[in-house]
Amino acid sequence: MSRSRLRILVAGALALALVTTACGGNGSDANGSGSGDRAAAASSFEVSLKEFAIAPESIDAPASSPLTFTVSNDGTTTHTFAVQTDVKVYETQEIDAGATATLSVPALDAGTYKTYCTVPGHEDLGMIGQLLVGGSGGSTMAMGSGQQTSGQMSGQMSGMTADEMAKSHKEGVDAFPAKTDGTGNQPLKPTIQNGTEVFELTAAEVKWETQSDKLVDAMAFNGQIPGPQIQVEQGDHVRIVVNNQMSQPTVVHFHGMTVPNKDDGVPYITQDPIMPGGYYVYEFTVKDPPGMYVYHSHFNSTEQVGKGLYGAIMVEPKGGEWSYPVVKMDRSTGQISGYGAPPKVDVESTLFLGDGPLGYVLNAKSFPATQPIVAKTGDWVLIHMANDGSMLHPMHLHGYHFEVVAEDGFPLRDPYMADTLVVAPGQRFDVMVHAVYPGAWAFHCHILPHVEGQQGMYGMVTALVVQ
Repeated sequence: MSRSRLRILVAGALALALVTTACGGNGSDANGSGSGDRAAAASSFEVSLKEFAIAPESIDAPASSPLTFTVSNDGTTTHTFAVQTDVKVYETQEIDAGATATLSVPALDAGTYKTYCTVPGHEDLGMIGQLLVGGSGGSTMAMGSGQQTSGQMSGQMSGMTADEMAKSHKEGVDAFPAKTDGTGNQPLKPTIQNGTEVFELTAAEVKWETQSDKLVDAMAFNGQIPGPQIQVEQGDHVRIVVNNQMSQPTVVHFHGMTVPNKDDGVPYITQDPIMPGGYYVYEFTVKDPPGMYVYHSHFNSTEQVGKGLYGAIMVEPKGGEWSYPVVKMDRSTGQISGYGAPPKVDVESTLFLGDGPLGYVLNAKSFPATQPIVAKTGDWVLIHMANDGSMLHPMHLHGYHFEVVAEDGFPLRDPYMADTLVVAPGQRFDVMVHAVYPGAWAFHCHILPHVEGQQGMYGMVTALVVQ
């Protein structure tokens, strides 16, 4: 299907509700010296970060002294705090949930400066504020009922009019699916050694393009996120060699799979960590039924998994044909009358949900750089979904009721119909869709700050395109 045809279908079908959320907070007073001497004692401020707001949103500071910010992450995922000046961006390191950091900024000239979180996507979600230098002598402005929300302030700071917002939204839809470098989840071909399938994975620190012209610091197996897909069958004997070319230790855990204890991939419990420049050999016989399983780092996993060290192990059915019974439903009345025979799967797709250092992503890409699932009218579509982020993501498909047929690799005894499915961190689901309605149908996380803001759609949005 041509890219222009996809864009035409998508432009006519993708529309989501705009929701802006914000949190307010009371700032503490900070005392500046007021002497005008740039060598004066620093003025101090306390800042709180959470999903998705910076409190206080507006900080009033003197122009006469250096500034010190004590930043606490009171949210549930990694954040940063940054002050943007004409000269440079001053920012903290990535701050884990519950941790604190200190940011020192030299004395600044009078003016208004942007404060924000530099984690991809978080600024768009409302983590933006302002530093007013040379104002009332260093007091932070408390948020009251008459104050602006972060979303309102973000809109005013960006200066977007209604026409500009509409234009930005349209440009994003028109660009879908935008081209980026790097594609994850590519099948990894094994070598065969005395009947054993040998797969080789190499972990390395990389730059990854989550959307056009937006590179982020990432970690990848074999240079791709999600890592290469390992395809095996029940009964196969496999050997997985993991090389570490990173600057920190790592290990690999085979999530949901039955493996020998020594190969479970937990540092100092089942193995020593794989140090930089080293390698480790995991070896086991596949005992689990056909389904989707996951491999991922289990060392410094908040950072390493968040930055991309995860991939799929697909235990393929014998003969390559998935066999899931489907609900028999009269589409004109919605009446269900039992289950029908398993249909032939025409389109198969694997979708990793992610959040954290890469932003809100599907297969490590952010809309409009996400890739659609393309089917023909009448096709049966099987979608394997895994959440390797740290948040719940309720995935919603427009225009359809899909059938949930498997959970964590196991077929469900009683498949059920849904159009929104909450996928918790670590969970995997298989869903079947009978693609009978032509058009481009949005498929997205329904936590709306993960998918849309004043600039339009971003993050965890793709589409099922039915030709």
